[in-house]
Amino acid sequence: MATTTATRDNKGRFKGSSKGGEGKSSNFGMVAGAVAGGAALGILAMFGRKAAVQAPTALAGNWDEALVVEHQATLKVFDAIEATDENNTIKRSMLLSHLKHALLKHAVEEENVIYPALREIGQRDAADALTKEHGYVKQYLYELENTPNASPAWIAKVREFRADIEKHMQEEEMQLFPMLRSQLSEEKNKALTLTMNKEGFKVA
Repeated sequence: MATTTATRDNKGRFKGSSKGGEGKSSNFGMVAGAVAGGAALGILAMFGRKAAVQAPTALAGNWDEALVVEHQATLKVFDAIEATDENNTIKRSMLLSHLKHALLKHAVEEENVIYPALREIGQRDAADALTKEHGYVKQYLYELENTPNASPAWIAKVREFRADIEKHMQEEEMQLFPMLRSQLSEEKNKALTLTMNKEGFKVA
């Protein structure tokens, strides 16, 4: 509801001015528009970040080629970590966070898409073993996050972690991925690639 106030001009005459409903409505609209615009920009920024994170995987080709690209990227992070010393504690923390995010995204792609496909072709034991090994990956990440990263024990744990994860990667790349791809039709392989990228994008 609008209200009217009266004031005097410089000649002593009264003049009225209207305040209230219309002005408030206009201001509310401007604020709501700004908030909505900010939210839209935030969503676009988040979408763009996710797309950038998932792009190397999505552009790599078939699902198995994409996972090999992720393996190689993971090993490069290990290289960067191992190139640090006990004085690089901030860098070590940042690299560990990067490693954790990359590995957890990779695990989602494999556990939600690739390992179920292995079970479908009769490789249940292999899929279960790989899933169990992912549990140890999470254990390594937990231990590294809870060990002072300036200590010799921290970098020793990193090297132990790398050795184990390289064995896991080699088994996938040399045996299980080629076997799975060969037993699927071209259409099924394409569908698997699409589904895997969707899963990766969710957590990118």
